[in-house]
Amino acid sequence: MKKVTVFHALLLSAMFLLPQAAFADKKEEAMGIVKTFATTLKGELEAAMKAGGPVKAIEVCSEKAPAIASELSRASGGFVRRVSLKLRNPSDMPDSWERAVLEYFDQQAAGGADLVKLGKGEMVTEGGQKYFRFMKAIPTAEVCLTCHGATLAPEVASALDKKYPHDVARGYRAGMVRGAFSVKLPMK
Repeated sequence: MKKVTVFHALLLSAMFLLPQAAFADKKEEAMGIVKTFATTLKGELEAAMKAGGPVKAIEVCSEKAPAIASELSRASGGFVRRVSLKLRNPSDMPDSWERAVLEYFDQQAAGGADLVKLGKGEMVTEGGQKYFRFMKAIPTAEVCLTCHGATLAPEVASALDKKYPHDVARGYRAGMVRGAFSVKLPMK
């Protein structure tokens, strides 16, 4: 029987702890990106609602949200966006990993989970590259129903129909999962 030296024991410990440490670091980074995205977008939406009401807010979601995501993607070296199972913007279509997480979020919501705390992170390999993937649920708040509820003001419905002719992101109730922020960070 081979004797395990202190060096070998430390080496084995490092091999198991390194992935956990990398996971924790990437999760913290992803959560920070999501917080920045959510806070920035919320501020833009609030300003638009004050300046021009919900029709102006539609412009924020269609123009400013992708710009915020693009800037966060560039700054992080990853890929940042919003996704949903009920699309308004076709560019928000989830990939298979995101779809599975969104379905999981819906199951959790149906079971009474706190959507504010609902997130999921995982290390994955795609195309031979390792990534840390993270998603954070976007709960539907009362204010969201102005543009995503079952009953929309005529001017809001008209603006949405014009901007998004294939929109199916309507009919939500407060407390449902509207979608999620999605972050994909390469592992070095």
